Amino acid sequence: MMLAGAIPAIESDVAAVIGIVGGLNPSVAAGAGIVGNFVTVLLTVLLTSRARTAVMSRRSRVAGLAAGSSTSLLDRTTPDEDPLTAAKPESKSRQKGRKRLNRWFVRFGVPGASLLAPLALPTQVTSAILVAGGSPRAWVLLWQAIAIILWATLASVSAWLALTVVFLI
Repeated sequence: MMLAGAIPAIESDVAAVIGIVGGLNPSVAAGAGIVGNFVTVLLTVLLTSRARTAVMSRRSRVAGLAAGSSTSLLDRTTPDEDPLTAAKPESKSRQKGRKRLNRWFVRFGVPGASLLAPLALPTQVTSAILVAGGSPRAWVLLWQAIAIILWATLASVSAWLALTVVFLI
């Protein structure tokens, strides 16, 4: 069940249901799904955080070079030559989508995004987007853990009740 919980399309809630239908104790099935899902979210957050740190340090280094702080022949790039810092014109629809996403994130924050995003996106994708956007790792991990536990519990109880009612009738 931990392996099933680690797969982004299945996640902890579906892994728990699979375990319950397969005959596992609902608590064991949910626990295994939760652990498997959270381990992959933890790895995703750590990797995304390292990637963001690398990109941000590169941007600051390139910005420092543009200001003339370095004279090395190997480091001569301008912000216009660097694809990370070059200004790219955005289409009207992309600007509109970015504004809408920003309003939604400002309204609900990390807790809302973490709790509601599993309805549309895997938790790994949600956590990567939040960390890449600059949200603190610990805050993202806390709310992703709460969301994983909440959704797995909801799915486990629903599956257990459905199977109990079906076999009682």
